Amino acid sequence: MPNRRGVLPMQMIAGMMDAGLVAGCRERIRPGSLDLAIGGEVYRVEGSFLPRPGELVCDILSDDLFDGLGARRHELSAPLERNVTYLARLAETLTLPASVYAYCNPKSTTGRNDVLTRVVADGVTRYDAATPRGFKGTLWVLIEPRSYPVLLYPGESLSQIRFFNEDTRFGETDLEIAFERHKLLWMGREKRPFAYQDIKISDNDGSVVLTLDLTGEMVGWECLGESKALDFAKRKHYRPEEFFRPLRPANGKLSLKSGGFYILYTRERVRVPPHLACEMVPMDARSGEFRSHYAGYVDPGWGWGKDGDGCGRRLVLELRPFEDLLLRDNQPVAKVRFERMIEEPEKHYDELEDSNYTAESPVPKLSKHFQM
Repeated sequence: MPNRRGVLPMQMIAGMMDAGLVAGCRERIRPGSLDLAIGGEVYRVEGSFLPRPGELVCDILSDDLFDGLGARRHELSAPLERNVTYLARLAETLTLPASVYAYCNPKSTTGRNDVLTRVVADGVTRYDAATPRGFKGTLWVLIEPRSYPVLLYPGESLSQIRFFNEDTRFGETDLEIAFERHKLLWMGREKRPFAYQDIKISDNDGSVVLTLDLTGEMVGWECLGESKALDFAKRKHYRPEEFFRPLRPANGKLSLKSGGFYILYTRERVRVPPHLACEMVPMDARSGEFRSHYAGYVDPGWGWGKDGDGCGRRLVLELRPFEDLLLRDNQPVAKVRFERMIEEPEKHYDELEDSNYTAESPVPKLSKHFQM
């Protein structure tokens, strides 16, 4: 690997595939990540689990104790039920170079359908991690539909993996410099860039705190919690009201119920230059007991425009409160951290022909399965 540090771009992921270090499909490579595909081997299990150090997932499946916890084969011809955990083997396997490690995130479509996914790697005692450097092994994914059943098929991508040779997430000084050079954040409706000095709310840790947009008559969606299954193979098939109801604020306020699932917008527009990537990270519990996202990765070039003339793009929040919440317009609700790529990808997000979420929408877009 080169001496440069950061996230591996698409051309380097392709190089690892060509060298036999990553077994997978080249067509699933994204600007700064690789989409992971579920295979046909799926089990219904009684709950989430993690391997112990050095323990293979296939050995856990064959263990008498694990069988006693209720692992049963599941055929993908049947929907995955709400609030039931499933374990699927992923098509990809890794034999990473000695300098490389990896982390995973759910895809945007997964998060917007309230499907909780966490990748489990052989011998790794953390979710969504293929560590330490030089990881070798098989990948699996735990899947739990939270709001409605889903019908999946072999080859469906619910998660993506990113490869690193160094942690290059921004510190506060890095953030200040990048703000001035690259205009990372833009005012929501005014499309005017923020200066670093314009930031009023900060954790002083290199992250950018984003606020909630409750302007307008309709500001988002509340999930109905249906028993009807959503078929992941059907694009632009469902009407939003089959699974969601519109959210309309009252005097700039929204009342959210504990355990509900809501789709909302950030007020600010995030712009990611092609030499950077971005990840939405958890808010501190001192901001309230809620989770503001399930899919958190933002590709290089998001909101950049094809020629760097973009004014950023608002981020969609997949929000679940763990207490009843009263939210107000412009309230801090999410935060992102930027990190450096080793080099720019051959294509960045706004140059891709199959990008699903580039079109501007006055209300947050649901997943690509909905007519919007």
